[in-house]
Parts: sequence; structure tokens; C-alpha cells
Amino acid sequence: MICQLCERDVERLTIHHLIPRQKAKKKKAETIPTAMICSACHRQIHSLFDNTHLSQELNSLDKLKNEPQMQKFLIWVQKQNPSKRVRVHRQNF
Repeated sequence: MICQLCERDVERLTIHHLIPRQKAKKKKAETIPTAMICSACHRQIHSLFDNTHLSQELNSLDKLKNEPQMQKFLIWVQKQNPSKRVRVHRQNF
């Protein structure tokens, strides 16, 4: 399975709501746009950004991919073994 953010071939993907469910205005969970991403990318997103920033500024895959902190992480994580758990930190890569 290919992560839609880092494009690594991983064993499992997680569902990332591009507009956090807490910020979606009375929308049902199934109508919120989602992306299938690996757990490393998912953890990194939520360690760097709060739900307000995600819902207002980073609510698409392109916006996430072009965000400078995520770009640094994506460059780094693409070099990591997809079968190993990646440690996620707030620091720059």
C-alpha cells in the first residue's frame, strides 16, 4: 500500500481526515475528505499542527506536501525503511 504523502510502500495505512472531525461543521464523518497515509506521516502531522491550523490552512494533500516542515520530514522519511516504525519528533530533519 502506498502512502499518499511520503509515497512509501508500507504494510498498513491510516485514514487522515483532511478537515479534522472536531472542526468539520456538523458534517458526518463519511463526508469529510480523507487521505490514506502511513502512521509515520499521520503522527508527524498531528505532532506539528493543531486541528485549527489543519482545518484552515492544511486541508488538502497538496497543501500538506508543500508545507515547509512537512517537506523536510517527507524528504527524511522517504529514506527510512518502510517496515520499521519511525520515531516522530517536532524537530527539523
